[in-house]
Order: sequence, then structure tokens, then C-alpha cells
Amino acid sequence: MSQPSEGTTPAYIDTSKASIARVYDYALGGKDNYAVDRETIERVRKIAPEVNELAVDNRAFLIRAARFLSTQTSITQFLDCGSGLPTAENTHQVVQRLQPESRVVYVDNDPTVIAHGRALLEENEFTRFTAADIRRPDEVLDDPVVQDFLDLDRPVALFQIGTIHHFDDSDRPQEVMQRYVERLPVGSVFAVAHFFDPENEDSDLARRMEQIFVHSPMGSGRFRTRSEIEGLFPGLEMINPGIVPCYQWWPDGPQLRTEDPVQRCIVAGIGIKR
Repeated sequence: MSQPSEGTTPAYIDTSKASIARVYDYALGGKDNYAVDRETIERVRKIAPEVNELAVDNRAFLIRAARFLSTQTSITQFLDCGSGLPTAENTHQVVQRLQPESRVVYVDNDPTVIAHGRALLEENEFTRFTAADIRRPDEVLDDPVVQDFLDLDRPVALFQIGTIHHFDDSDRPQEVMQRYVERLPVGSVFAVAHFFDPENEDSDLARRMEQIFVHSPMGSGRFRTRSEIEGLFPGLEMINPGIVPCYQWWPDGPQLRTEDPVQRCIVAGIGIKR
């Protein structure tokens, strides 16, 4: 698959530093990435050949979560934080196929997403994009696009899928999620997928992957423990089966192949504000 030429890159996109969105794009088989982004995944691949499964399982959870919420709840408003580059089966495509009038706002301040993704993510009248910092809940929720397009007095589905593991501890991720929960009304749901340290025989793999991600050109990718991830759902009622590896969260069918250890190092869950 051909990759973009650095010579044709817009001047405001820095190709000397990996972009989280472009790294995910590469892991999912996309073409909107550069050598520095591919380097991050290839470094991790040396110790975890199935590293792409982190991105694949993360994306598959997003699709199943969106489908679940569209069929099993009355929610028709979605706030997708850290949306990344458009790929097959984006949030709005899933939910609007099932509930055509569902409204989706994508939030991402990655320059590559702003440059290449905005037009594709605003492909119909019920979809919007805004460039805000998802680490700042009040900035996101007070953004004019969010305020004008969503009714924040009615339940919202907030997606933080594959995002919070890129927050440093200094970003206080639990406090960030606490603020989102405080601001959104009763009945809102919160879906999170996060790199995971299982604190068992897979911990060594998780921590080795973390060291490579954090010291790669991307510079982030924390593998947090169960108690740390539980703190991302403050006071919420967890939907069964709770926080589990992404591939185990209501899969589309029976598991016919043995999972790779990498797949046990990313978990997901959905909580409801009662």
C-alpha cells in the first residue's frame, strides 16, 4: 500500500514526530501515515509481533459499543473524543445506519486529523467535527460546535476509546473523567478502551510495550492496572461484563481461535450515570 510523500505534506504537519492518529492509522492498515509513525509500531513489533491487534481490537470494540448503544438505549447523541483519522465503520456510520437521526460530534486536535479528516467526518447534516483538547473537559463541552449541535441536558454517549492511555499521569486522567461525568446528565454513558497491565504473567509484555511506546517518536502509551482503569468510571454503573479485554466485550460470535497475549493487554468497559 502506498504511503504519503513527505514532500507533499502540508507545512503545518510535523513529520519529525509521530502522531497518535497516524500511528493508529498504520496499525489498522491505513495509508495516511509517515515513516516516523510506522517506526513506532515496528519497534513494538520486535517484542510483540501481534501489536496491530491492539488497534484492531480497540476499533472492533468501538463498533460493537456504538451498535449496542444504538439498539439497546434511547441515546441518539454521541461525543467521540480523540476520533482519529477516518477509517471503515466510523461512529457516525454505525449509529446512523441504525438510528438515522443520531447526532455525532468528533473531537480531535491532531493537525493531521484536522487537515485530512474534517471533511470526511462531516459528511452529512448529523455529523460535526471540532478541534478541542480532550484533556480539558470544560473546553470540549463548552465548545460552540458541541453546544450548538448537542443538547447537553439530554443523555450523551461519550467515547474515550483508545485515548486515555495517551494521557500522562500528570494529566490526571481519573479527574478528567470525573469532570466529564459531572458535566453530562443522568442517563449518559461512558465507553472507554485502555491499554492494560493485567498484573499477572502478561505484565512483563505490557510493561515492555509501554516502555517502547513511551520512548518512541509517539511518546505515549500507558498500560494501567485494573484499579487505575476502574477509576476512569467514577460512580458509574457498569454494564455487564464490566471491564474486560476488548475482544471479550460482547463479541459477535464464539471465539474460534486462541487469543494472542497482546489482546489481553487492552481492556474496555461501558458505564452509565444513574
